[in-house]
Amino acid sequence: MSSHVAHRPGSRWSLAPFAAAVAAAALIGGLGVAGTAEEYQSLKQPAWAPPSWLFGPVWTILYAMIAVAGWLVWRRTGWTPALTAYAIQLVLNALWTPIFFGFGRYGLALVDIVVLWVAIGVTVLLFRPVSRLAAGLLLPYWAWVTFATALNAAIWLAN
Repeated sequence: MSSHVAHRPGSRWSLAPFAAAVAAAALIGGLGVAGTAEEYQSLKQPAWAPPSWLFGPVWTILYAMIAVAGWLVWRRTGWTPALTAYAIQLVLNALWTPIFFGFGRYGLALVDIVVLWVAIGVTVLLFRPVSRLAAGLLLPYWAWVTFATALNAAIWLAN
């Protein structure tokens, strides 16, 4: 693709739209969903469930890695099906918190997170030929969502 040179800006400021998109997903996911820590603690949980305070730091690191991964791919290719998959997984990520905490629909949240897990996998596969680093940056996210899927399923079954 000859136009890919146009997508290699000399400034790191081009990372800003990716950081903004990831921040928007995080904020949309939390809009109107107050008291998630309290609700989480009130649920019947498996013994291996992490404490609620752990989610903020983990997601902060993961969201930074997600933003950099998208930016690395965009710099090399511009907007391609790989970034469409990336956008889809961000939307699914944003939807999970309102479904789980806002509506208390643990089964529907489980469907969302399973589809999210698949979308992350597709994104990793599409990113890998473009940037192994970008694909690698998504692996901790995919691992965390794997864990979160198991936690969501356990909570849904227990509650």
